[in-house]
Amino acid sequence: MNFEPLFSCPVFSSITAEKRPAFLERLDYSVKTFKKNERIANQGERIEYLYVLLQGRAKAEMISNAGTVLRIETIQAPDTLASAFLFAKPNCFPVDVTAMELCSVMLITKQSLVRQLSENEMFLQAYMEMNARRTIFLSDKLRLLTLRTIKGRLSIYILQHSKGLDFTLDMNQTQLAEFFCVSRPSLARSLSQMIADGVIEISKGKGKILNPNALKDLII
Repeated sequence: MNFEPLFSCPVFSSITAEKRPAFLERLDYSVKTFKKNERIANQGERIEYLYVLLQGRAKAEMISNAGTVLRIETIQAPDTLASAFLFAKPNCFPVDVTAMELCSVMLITKQSLVRQLSENEMFLQAYMEMNARRTIFLSDKLRLLTLRTIKGRLSIYILQHSKGLDFTLDMNQTQLAEFFCVSRPSLARSLSQMIADGVIEISKGKGKILNPNALKDLII
């Protein structure tokens, strides 16, 4: 089996090439394949393993008590799934995870993961940093969803992805609409209005903030 995707994952990249064979030998794992639209994990399901997406893309969605489906994120291999929740109490998946295309997932037992974390300080630090980044991501996502308007969500997103007055959108409009939990036409309309009002200009994912104060005023 090709383990290159595993060690391309940020949390495992700290394992040096000479230590990888021994690392894998002490790891208890299995690899499963999921077809497009097949469920990888269910919301509320107990997490017994560290899930590592080795190939493909998956979507993480949360279903509210009212039955509303909320897209949390799109996960691109190589990456982990719900890594922080493996050690939570209760240790359950907070979301449904569904394959968006053919996916290969490595399932690492909690016991062997703990053994590696206790024996490798760099690996432990990388694991903690990864979970911290995920916490920040979820915090930012929650902040976006509390804003009442699409323009407000766009404004926050643009400011987060800006350097000075220049910014780059790392998602297309369809992906942004899913990320903001709105329809694509609604997002496109809000974006067009911001451009027409002279707040921003944008072309092929690259943009410039023309009126910083007006952009911040949209965050309501």
